[in-house]
Amino acid sequence: MARKGITDAMNLYHLRYFVTLAHLEHYTKAAAQLNTTQPNLSYAISSLEAELGVSLFEKDGRNIVLTKCGKDFLSDVEHSLSILDSGVLKMQLIGRGEGLIEIGFLRTLGINYIPLTLSSFLKTEDGENAAFHFHDGITADLIPMLKDKTCDVVFCSYAKNEPDIEFVPVAAQDLVLIVPTDHPLADRSEADLSETLPYPQIFFHSRSGLRSIVDNLFQKINATPNIALEIEEDQVIAGFVAAGFGIAIVPDMFELNQLSVKKISIKNPSWERRFYMAYLKNQYQTPVVSRFIHFIKENRENYMKNP
Repeated sequence: MARKGITDAMNLYHLRYFVTLAHLEHYTKAAAQLNTTQPNLSYAISSLEAELGVSLFEKDGRNIVLTKCGKDFLSDVEHSLSILDSGVLKMQLIGRGEGLIEIGFLRTLGINYIPLTLSSFLKTEDGENAAFHFHDGITADLIPMLKDKTCDVVFCSYAKNEPDIEFVPVAAQDLVLIVPTDHPLADRSEADLSETLPYPQIFFHSRSGLRSIVDNLFQKINATPNIALEIEEDQVIAGFVAAGFGIAIVPDMFELNQLSVKKISIKNPSWERRFYMAYLKNQYQTPVVSRFIHFIKENRENYMKNP
């Protein structure tokens, strides 16, 4: 036999009446608080008990108290109404242009670009009632989170073969060569990429959006680097360079100034890493997400260098 849930006889008003009466334990007081009549409240509770097939209240002098069934039911009803009210409020906030924005980003952007950009947005009229929930990772992780709607917007490297995703360039970094401070190239301020070939190199893992970029640099000079290690995160690569495991080509980022590495400009071939705001092209965006995307587009020129 199919299980029945809330029916026409057992409506939300009846459930809210029940909760109020359960706490006040007095029909007259409950009716006054609910702005209804006592007969109307009595009818609602009687209808609810008839629908459930159990007694929810019993007399205790001039007052009433919950039966054992009533106590069990109260806990479930309050929990259910709380979830329902939360959902209704969330939708009302979204409808008014307020609410939560789910954002994913590369960790390297979490140092300056993301905090500064979001802070600027929150100071605008469009962003004053917005809130954020964050997800970080590499591009290969962020794109699936965008496609399965875990994220509304992600900030990442460009991903090929994604026709349903709009990529908007928002920031850029130069790529630099880093070497340990005691390395033979450490006294140089700039170098050709060909000068790195004799030394073991720490490369980005194939899952990283930067791997194809660095591969292309070496293809431009028709050379094959000596790859000693493959690592996903640029900050981790820099740490291994500082420890003497090899040299590396990485984005010019703030963390390099805190490690025992020498930063060297690459004069030939030069390259620039670009970061993108990515979002689904044909996806409905809530008003607050739409305003955030518009804000990023309008202000992206401020961050096209040194994110």
